[in-house]
Amino acid sequence: MLVNGQGCETFISDCHVRSAVELVNHTWDPVVLSALRMGPTRRSVLLERIAGVSDKVLTDSLRRLAARGLVERTPRESGRDAAVYELTPLGTSFANGPLAHLAEWAAENQAELSATS
Repeated sequence: MLVNGQGCETFISDCHVRSAVELVNHTWDPVVLSALRMGPTRRSVLLERIAGVSDKVLTDSLRRLAARGLVERTPRESGRDAAVYELTPLGTSFANGPLAHLAEWAAENQAELSATS
């Protein structure tokens, strides 16, 4: 990887910044990660907790996050909503670190961000 004084070159495909941004590339993934910061949760509870997300979109997001090693699905009892989802150690470090800082920054700059959209 080629690195300049300010980080990765924007045209380099394996840039660490790009890899991190891909973790929040889908609209609902950071929201799901943030909701899971409250602890292990069933999908039905996540559906209630996350306003505006559809069942299909939530399921896709949970699968994507699990495939990336950020979320773990633990089957409990039999039934459609028996599994519990929780952050892995990697997911916890991301959700409580960079993602929490991004959310804090967005809250602090909400007026300016709203004015530009």
